[in-house]
Amino acid sequence: MKQLRRYLVAGILFWVPVGVTIFLLRLLVDLMDRTLLLLPEAYRPETLLGFNIPGLGILLTLVVLLGTGVLAANFIGGQIVQGWESLLNRIPLVRSIYSSAKQVAETLFSDTSQSFKRVLLIEYPRKGLWGLAFLTATSLAEVQARSDHDLICVFVPTTPNPTSGFLIMVPRQDVIELDMDVEQALKMIISLGVVIPPWTPPEGIKVHRNSA
Repeated sequence: MKQLRRYLVAGILFWVPVGVTIFLLRLLVDLMDRTLLLLPEAYRPETLLGFNIPGLGILLTLVVLLGTGVLAANFIGGQIVQGWESLLNRIPLVRSIYSSAKQVAETLFSDTSQSFKRVLLIEYPRKGLWGLAFLTATSLAEVQARSDHDLICVFVPTTPNPTSGFLIMVPRQDVIELDMDVEQALKMIISLGVVIPPWTPPEGIKVHRNSA
């Protein structure tokens, strides 16, 4: 029975990741294919070819993104973008949503930004308990000015869904920066701590080992 259980677990460990990967890829492809609905019906691939080709939506999305990027990166396109943003900034509700979304996007995708690129270890939700967090900001303006501490802003994700979590501000001296990258930290969070990233301790660092 132990041997049978071993084979069964090995089969599950093989097929579950494969099944989840196929499911997520299929979901992504189907989602991207919906962008083809932006085209007039007469110019859609299934109309012109007579049959549907999965994945064309991804190609269309890439073409639109690259085309928009090329347009926005040159002088004339930049003027158009500035005019468009100026128009949106005159609309009260749209202005708040657009400016916030733009600031978040610039923070996440900027090469010079350190947001969500550094993994931290903090004592949370209380002293003696430790959790993973991602650095989001180091300049906190009024919050920093009104505090007696050198604070940084961090995002503490929940598990197994790291897209939700808590935004907290902690003293800089109370955080420990880890060597693991964001992808490794996300794998650890999603797996409920089962997947631990490999790590080789640098010379001079004493590693605390427990007996559990």
